[in-house]
Amino acid sequence: MRATTVEEKKIRKVVISALVGATIEWYDFFLYGVVAGIVFNKLYFPGSDPVVSTLLAYTTFAVGFVTRPLGGVIFGHFGDKIGRKSMLVITLMIMGVATFLIGLVPTYAQIGVAAPVLLLLLRIAQGIGLGGEWGGAVLMAYEYAPKEKRGFHASLPQIGLAIGLCLASGVVAMLSCLLTDEQFMSWGWRIAFLISGVMVGVGMYIRLHVQETPEFAALKQRNAELRIPFFDMLLRYPGNVLKGMGARYIDGVFFNVFGVFSINYLTNTIKISRTEALLGVMAAAVMMCFFIPFFGRMSDRLGRPKVYMWGSLITAAASFPAFWLMTNNGGSMFMIWLAISIPFGILYASVYGPEAALFCDLFDAKVRYTGISFVYQCSGIFASGITPIIATALLKSGGGQPWQICTYVMFAGAVSAWCAWLIGRSPMPGDLPVKETLKSTSNPTRPAMR
Repeated sequence: MRATTVEEKKIRKVVISALVGATIEWYDFFLYGVVAGIVFNKLYFPGSDPVVSTLLAYTTFAVGFVTRPLGGVIFGHFGDKIGRKSMLVITLMIMGVATFLIGLVPTYAQIGVAAPVLLLLLRIAQGIGLGGEWGGAVLMAYEYAPKEKRGFHASLPQIGLAIGLCLASGVVAMLSCLLTDEQFMSWGWRIAFLISGVMVGVGMYIRLHVQETPEFAALKQRNAELRIPFFDMLLRYPGNVLKGMGARYIDGVFFNVFGVFSINYLTNTIKISRTEALLGVMAAAVMMCFFIPFFGRMSDRLGRPKVYMWGSLITAAASFPAFWLMTNNGGSMFMIWLAISIPFGILYASVYGPEAALFCDLFDAKVRYTGISFVYQCSGIFASGITPIIATALLKSGGGQPWQICTYVMFAGAVSAWCAWLIGRSPMPGDLPVKETLKSTSNPTRPAMR
């Protein structure tokens, strides 16, 4: 009983460390997205056409997603060779410093073209940092958890996305409410970025007091680390890589349509205030905090591929009634918030909750950090990074109506559901016990599950 209590305390400590770090990282990353369409398009990409300015601002937002695979490969490589913990400390520092410096970058009016260039470079650093952060955070929880509870425990760091988005939206909404538009555009928005410096200090303290995961410690003890995990991943798991990237499609598309693009859509097309739009997204993020672990636990009971498959289809289909309510709100702010909260706060969690453990199941411990980081971050280029750009273009081509956007979301949901169904057709390396996993991967040229 005593041993069990000690193990539970270890798992709790690891989960808290992963959750706090993930919250800070996602706050930093999505703060840029929240501000891009309401501040950066005016201060760093001024132009006669507001649509073009917004597209340019969202392009720098997309660059963060393009560089995330690079961070995933770099930190995944060293995470599979040196350890998960040390990489998490480094990525948190990179992300925090970059975000803090964004709050200090002069505007286009002050230093000209150097302003967007500096913004772009810091966004690249953000992408590299988050590229290594996500995989390590969920791995710490997944590899510490009992097999029958891996879906639930791996979903807990995922709450960091919801809390980070809630904090980013909430801080910007609070500043928008307390300050005049002139004050907010002049200096107020910078406060949201400078806060990151304090948050990183707290996260670093917590992360320095956790131990390496049991699975990776076993690999180190056997000297079983691979020389180049990335090549081994491609050699043994090419199908799993492709299926994982396809399954990720709806996650990236839906999140960025409702968490990023919707703010610009509600303020510029529906003509509600920036504060009201941000409060709607923040309310959905609060709800998401409760439903992510709910669906993570459900994936332990019903199977992750099944929950993810149906979640992809239902979530995608919800975009049609959601945008209909936004467009036909009848002046009711409650209807607009309802249109965001249910699909984004509840239904989206059916995808994001089981996702971490689903991707971890695709790879064995030798290449797991590299594998899940590459799948999640590389797919993010087309699933997440370019989505606000595509949505802005589709809105314009649709004459201001959102139905082309909804059709695109539905397509993404169908692709993800099909890939989740394929994943469920065969056993995954992550389902094996630790000893069997190590044994099955002792020969890196032999496919582990073929």
